[in-house]
Amino acid sequence: MGARYEERASRFGGAVLWTWSGPREPSRPVLPDGCMDLLWAGGRLLVAGPDTHAFTPAAALSGSCAGIRFAPGTAPALLGVPAHELRDRRVALDALWPGPEVRGLTERTGEADDPAAALEDIALRRAAGTEPPDPLTAAVAAQLRQGRSVAATAREVGLGARQLHRRSLAAFGYGPKTLARVLRLQRALDLVRAGTPYAEAAYTAGCTDQAHLAREMRDLAGTTLGGYLAATGQELLAANNETPQPSGSRTTA
Repeated sequence: MGARYEERASRFGGAVLWTWSGPREPSRPVLPDGCMDLLWAGGRLLVAGPDTHAFTPAAALSGSCAGIRFAPGTAPALLGVPAHELRDRRVALDALWPGPEVRGLTERTGEADDPAAALEDIALRRAAGTEPPDPLTAAVAAQLRQGRSVAATAREVGLGARQLHRRSLAAFGYGPKTLARVLRLQRALDLVRAGTPYAEAAYTAGCTDQAHLAREMRDLAGTTLGGYLAATGQELLAANNETPQPSGSRTTA
């Protein structure tokens, strides 16, 4: 039986719930997206920090896992840790929260019929007792997602370059330039998956040309655009102008 990935909207603002069942092939990399996830995998609760490069499982994973993927900048306030401390890491939740609390949450999640919904409940209950995310970081992410330059974004939100960089590290795990690159690559991939020719997708997403997009794929994803689409089973769909099933789940190695 093949692998199956599904996702749905969450009641937690801006988040997405996802589930994965079946083997996870090492050839299917998870690309940087500016997000952080709370995961249920292998009977454990874990946190996937923001990635600066493709994460590839070291070995195939069998069984099922689930997660709640938080929008860029929203998870650090919930987790109580700056995003840069989790950059490019998968960390057990009990390394961040008290052990007895996590043991109880682990037990409840393991008994749940819908682990993704259980993760959502954890996030919603935690959010009720913590300060909300800095609204400025949401504005920064929105500006960069629209293709605005880092300088224009800093002016728009009223911060100097150093202030923007410092607050971006805490909220997103890396500086605004890296976040802009990550979001631009994701825009280009969305366009290609929808059937847009590579060159047009590159230009529309904000790259100078197709060669620029190719360099970004090598730097951030460690592969070519065609190679990534083939590895994730999306090559034919992109060519046929169809929208594929998403493939961005954050599993562990």
